[in-house]
Amino acid sequence: MNLREARALLSDRGFRPGETSTKTFSDGSPYKVEIPSCEGPRVMTAVLEEAKDRGVTVDRVSQGSGVMMLTDGEIEEMLSLGASEGVEVCLFLGPRGSWDIGGQAKVSAAVGGVARGNDQVAASLCDAYRAVELGVRSLLVGDIGVLEIIGQLKLEGELPADLVLKTSVLMPLPNAPTAQLYERLGATSLNVSTDLPVPVLAEIRSVTTVPIDMYIEVPDDQGGHVRFYDVPEIVRVAAPVYLKMGLRNAPNIYPVGAHLAGTAEALGRERVRRAELILRLLAEQDEG
Repeated sequence: MNLREARALLSDRGFRPGETSTKTFSDGSPYKVEIPSCEGPRVMTAVLEEAKDRGVTVDRVSQGSGVMMLTDGEIEEMLSLGASEGVEVCLFLGPRGSWDIGGQAKVSAAVGGVARGNDQVAASLCDAYRAVELGVRSLLVGDIGVLEIIGQLKLEGELPADLVLKTSVLMPLPNAPTAQLYERLGATSLNVSTDLPVPVLAEIRSVTTVPIDMYIEVPDDQGGHVRFYDVPEIVRVAAPVYLKMGLRNAPNIYPVGAHLAGTAEALGRERVRRAELILRLLAEQDEG
């Protein structure tokens, strides 16, 4: 089979070049803002304060240290802040390969989010059930097997039907067939690989229905790209899309605690400032 024939085969199976997206969020908006690494109530308070000062609407905050690194009280406080400001609170599940005793994750970030063995899968499920019982309705998943099991538990009524399952950047998502697979397994928000060209984003959108979320500024350990001027085209082809603001030249702070509180809060505030910059670009495009 030559490349032309392989492309024709993919096209016959629905994997074709994408075009301008006509999809939106339920409120009609083509994009929303996500602030990642919102590691607890103090960081979330700082993020919301900065957003108010800058006139930035934050739609979702996501946390990376994991449910197991938050007390019940901290989770409840974050949910209260989210409810008062209309912000989705998404918490990461379980232990992960990069914190475990194995060696592969020390040299490859691509396996950093995996659950190593059935015990870590079970621990992820414990995190999920605990979070849901406290009122969390958005979970960040870094392992494909955990995603499938939690997706099945939703279908069986064991977990809430409205539970958001957001794939992590640690689960590589570089193409349309993989995106379609993740959605079929239960993903309701797809965190795509950080270095995808705009046409590939269009291909992914053409075969998926759920929101995409994408780093616009990328942490160094995930590539370090700064794609501000790509944002108008990203929104055009990938809507509905969460514009996710990481930071270059920033320390890895997972897992966060009081020893890193000041750093985490400063990083959160700067992510909001970065969001203000990309929203200016989008407003400029609309005026043009």
